[in-house]
Amino acid sequence: MQNNQKIKKMHKLALYESGEGKKHLAISNYYRSDYIGLALIKNFFLTTIAYGLLLLIYFGYRSEYLMENIHKMNLALMALQIIGLYIIMVVGYSILTYIYCSVKYAKAQKGIQEYYKGLTQMKKAYDREERRNGRITGRRTKA
Repeated sequence: MQNNQKIKKMHKLALYESGEGKKHLAISNYYRSDYIGLALIKNFFLTTIAYGLLLLIYFGYRSEYLMENIHKMNLALMALQIIGLYIIMVVGYSILTYIYCSVKYAKAQKGIQEYYKGLTQMKKAYDREERRNGRITGRRTKA
């Protein structure tokens, strides 16, 4: 490999490593199931917090109506509706999180494979150059 080609290849690898590759390398430290599982756990807690805040906002906004009509309401049905909406919200966001993280993990794996392929090419080029220089000077390289 010529020097210009090596420099271009090293520059490309360094750009990847300092940019998008930083995220990809962090993701590739996990197994796929661990990465997605961790994301789903985070999703559960964040969705629960968001739903709680939405309930607080809703009940705060409707507090006057609720106080005036609480004796007329079916509280058991209202509780079932609140729980049902919570379950729908958690399941919906969990599906979206699973899809998003699966795609993100696959993209990271593909990027990492290309990165390692480039590193392997660079290593082979340096090995060839070292062998060629070793023959010229009469030195022998360790295997």
